[in-house]
Amino acid sequence: MTKHAEFLYNALGIDQFVKQLEQDEHGWANSLPQDIHALLNAFKHGDLERWLGLLKMLPEVNKLKFELNRDAITLSGSSLEPLQYEQLLQSLKGLKPWRKGPYKLFDIDIDTEWRSDLKWQRIEKHLNLHGKTILDVGCANGYFGWRMLGAGAKTVVGIDPGWLFIVQFLLLNHYAQQLEMPGTHTLLPWRLEDLPNNLDYFDCVFSMGVLYHRRSVFDHLLELKRCLKPDGELLLETLVIPKSAGEVLVPRDRYARMRNVWFLPNTEILCGWLARAGFVDIQTLDETVTSLEEQRKTVWMDSQSLEYCLDPENSNLTIEGYPAPRRAIIAARRAE
Repeated sequence: MTKHAEFLYNALGIDQFVKQLEQDEHGWANSLPQDIHALLNAFKHGDLERWLGLLKMLPEVNKLKFELNRDAITLSGSSLEPLQYEQLLQSLKGLKPWRKGPYKLFDIDIDTEWRSDLKWQRIEKHLNLHGKTILDVGCANGYFGWRMLGAGAKTVVGIDPGWLFIVQFLLLNHYAQQLEMPGTHTLLPWRLEDLPNNLDYFDCVFSMGVLYHRRSVFDHLLELKRCLKPDGELLLETLVIPKSAGEVLVPRDRYARMRNVWFLPNTEILCGWLARAGFVDIQTLDETVTSLEEQRKTVWMDSQSLEYCLDPENSNLTIEGYPAPRRAIIAARRAE
């Protein structure tokens, strides 16, 4: 294994999850380490050296405390010396843009583009995650995974192919690995389709902000189902349109300036898709228009955000004239 690959493997905490798989006598324990080693050994990125340098700048801190049940994931400890504070600040700035959060690290407030805590507030009242093993698909930097641990999850596995997100997670995990955490949290640098077929392993699978990026809706739904145990729970969050706008919107080119948006159904159609894919007990938990409070440009994500994507004369429409972004949260269960 290359030096970088070994560092990344250990920093991601893969072995903790493998031990859990072994305890559960699941066959994935036999192939996962080898597959991750192969991916990390082959991994190349122009920013890798810079990212690893930023991680190595992180100050060592005593009396660490990780708070997972606040709106901002909060990491605190003994007071930082001025040089330590500056090193941490430069590491955090070097990993911009920060899209999912918020975080508060040793009195540094990371005001991320997305107020992900607002989405979590809409979700958490419907959840019972105590003791459960969870897959978080398209997890970004792992914000929701930390919140899931705070809600009692035993194991959270996030998957995301975005390496900047992975490195942001590694910054948090650098400190989490020094603490007695309430559960295990790891990220795998994969897409959903990279996972083994028919895992049948997770108690709960989250897919938030992914479905509308998939060219094949049903392939995604079936892949989610195959990751669940029989009777396992799915929580799906995706862009939808109001029923008054029709059944399904297929943007001609871009939606809210995004090229990779393929299908936006109304919630009734979305529930029908889930039923066709073999899910039962399908419920719409929430439907909310995305506000400029929830997604916006900040000093930690200083490129264009939601405001830039809306019609300047009518915020109910995107710049292309489509209904403005609204998101539905759907719960369902894999049939036994």
